[in-house]
Amino acid sequence: MSSKYTHYTEAQKEQARSTDIVDLLHRQGEKVKRAGSEYEWMDGYQKVTIRGNLWFHQYEQTGGNAVDFVQRFMGKSYPEAMEYLLGGTLGTLSTSPPIERKPPGPLELPKRNDNMRRAYAYLLTRRGIDKDVLNAFARKGMVYESADYHNAVFVGFDKNGTAKHATYRGTGSESTYRGNSPNSAPEYSFHWHGQSEKLFLFEAPIDMLSFISMHKEGWQQHSYASCCGVGDRVMFQMMKDNPNIKDIALCLDNDDGGKKATKRIQDKLTEMGIKHEVLVPIHKDWNEDLLLPDDGEPTEEQEDTPCQELRLS
Repeated sequence: MSSKYTHYTEAQKEQARSTDIVDLLHRQGEKVKRAGSEYEWMDGYQKVTIRGNLWFHQYEQTGGNAVDFVQRFMGKSYPEAMEYLLGGTLGTLSTSPPIERKPPGPLELPKRNDNMRRAYAYLLTRRGIDKDVLNAFARKGMVYESADYHNAVFVGFDKNGTAKHATYRGTGSESTYRGNSPNSAPEYSFHWHGQSEKLFLFEAPIDMLSFISMHKEGWQQHSYASCCGVGDRVMFQMMKDNPNIKDIALCLDNDDGGKKATKRIQDKLTEMGIKHEVLVPIHKDWNEDLLLPDDGEPTEEQEDTPCQELRLS
C-alpha cells in the first residue's frame, strides 16, 4: 500500500459512502436475500441487514455506510476502500479479490478450573442467584469457572448436546469484563429447554438466572433463553428445536436499548401471529430487581405487567 496521501473532496467522500451495498455484493458474486424493505447477507453464521448504502451486523450490534462495509468485510484500509468504491464512477468497481468466506471453526471454550469457588462466590453472593437454580445449570455443565482468569462461563448447547456458544463474565471485585468465545453461534446462546408452551427471553445470562431465582416454583418446566445482546436468533432457534413453545415472554432490560429491541421483536412476533407478552423489570434489569428493594413508583408499562405477582406454574 502506498504511503502517499490522497485528498478526497467532500463530494467524493459522499459518493463513496453512498455506494449501494447490495450492488457491490452482487458484483462480488455474493448471495443476498430480500427481507421486506431490507436485504440480508450472512457473515458466516451471523446476519447483516442492508438498506441502500447502510448495513447493520445483528450479532455485533454495529453498522455503518459503504466505506465502513468495505473496510470491515474486505479488510481494506480507508484509502483502499475509497479507491475501490470510487472506481465505480465509470460504471465498474475497481478490481478486488472476492470476499473471503471462511467456514466457522469449532467453538473455543476456555479450560475449566478444578473448582467453582470464585464463580459461585460471585454469582451467589454478589449477584444473589439462588443456589438451587445455579446448581441445576452447573450440573449440566452450562455454568463453570475458567481456569485462566476465573471468569464465570455460560455455555449454550445445540439439541445434540454439542457446545455452540459461550459467554463470559468477570468475577473480580472490580471487573466489568464480558465477552463471547470465538466462533460462538448466537442462535445457541445460553438457554434452558422446558416442556411447557412458555419461553422467557432475556438479554444476559445473569438476568435469566435472576428472574428464575425470583420465580422458582415450577421453573424447570418452562424454557428460557439469553440473547447475550438484543438479537432474536436464539428465540427462533428455541422455537425450532421445541415445537411445544407457543407463547413468548419478552423480558429485556428496562432501558432505551431494551425497549427498542422489545418493540422490534414484538413486531416480528405480531406479524407471525405468535402469542407473546412483555415483562418489564422494575429497575434497569432483573438482577437489580433481585438485589434491590422496590424503591420507586411503577411505570405505566410496569403496572400492566406486575412481574412480582407472576406465577410460573
